[in-house]
Amino acid sequence: MKKHIAVLYGGKSGEHEVSCVSAKSVVNNLDKNRYDVTLIGITQNGTWYLQKDIDTENTNALEIKTSTDHQIAVIPGAGKHCLTLKNGRTLPADVVFPVLHGTFGEDGTVQGLLEMADIPYVGCDVLGSSINMDKDIAKILWRNAGIPIVPYVLVRLIDWEKTDKKIQLIEQAERDFRYPLFVKPSRAGSSVGAGVAKDRIELETRLQDALAWDSKVLIEPFIPAREIECSVTGNGKIEAYTPGEIVPTHEFYDYDAKYTDPDGAKLLIPANLDESELKKIRDFAVKACKASEISGLARIDFFVRKDTGEIFLNEANTMPGFTTISMFPKMCEASGLGYGALLDHLITLAEERYKEIQARRFNRE
Repeated sequence: MKKHIAVLYGGKSGEHEVSCVSAKSVVNNLDKNRYDVTLIGITQNGTWYLQKDIDTENTNALEIKTSTDHQIAVIPGAGKHCLTLKNGRTLPADVVFPVLHGTFGEDGTVQGLLEMADIPYVGCDVLGSSINMDKDIAKILWRNAGIPIVPYVLVRLIDWEKTDKKIQLIEQAERDFRYPLFVKPSRAGSSVGAGVAKDRIELETRLQDALAWDSKVLIEPFIPAREIECSVTGNGKIEAYTPGEIVPTHEFYDYDAKYTDPDGAKLLIPANLDESELKKIRDFAVKACKASEISGLARIDFFVRKDTGEIFLNEANTMPGFTTISMFPKMCEASGLGYGALLDHLITLAEERYKEIQARRFNRE
């Protein structure tokens, strides 16, 4: 009997369009002999709609059709019958696959909703998602676990609005690091709101822009480094796959280079590192997952300094891109786990975690 997979895509984040592209790849690579797929598009204002008669083949990205009759509500505690249309009809779903990037997708919010609905879902749980969406909190945990991270100065909106504190933070960044500096929101994905500052004027502008995306912003030294990535999967027992290398043609691996420009970067798999370095990357990736509660899947991103070869953990993405130019599935494939088999594995991991949760006690009866 086929399993019913509900694929969520779109969403409220700045990565809405990327989600629609990723979802197309996921849907087209799910085994039609094993799964019946229900498509649920989430608009940029957050409304969920059942998608009927969507072309998943002859398009670059899945569209989202809106119809009042097809609007979906999620019923807490209803389990596999939690997805309900306005007419009361429920949509069968054995597992939900939230192909959602960034805010309201990778930050624990949709994961919490699905937990309350009592249904298995692909990817990190609530805690792992929320921790790794917040680069500040994740870095603290990784540093405490003994993993080298890129140092940073944290700027909060509440402090930025105070002139004296604003000046102190800028001076601290200039004292601790040298220009150029890298600025990025603490809780945003895919380099949204991020940029390089070459002097104080640019730094203030970049900070102001980044604070429009989040109330916490990181200032980091701009490290002359190679960008190395590592795919991981697993619940508890984490498996790290062959690391790959990003060689951007842009100033840095920005949003366009990641998702929209087919020539935005070269992808080298495996990364051009010796075996001991590749192993060190994989070991750090597994250690990072344990320290920041990652389960299901993630892409762990590293910097390797060009001058010294030092390795720094940069960030983790708990629902990485699944587009045709995305590194996550490509690195898994390089280790022998093809796209279709990868999706099967992620669905199995979702079911296994759900069974483990169901075995827990939640009351005293």
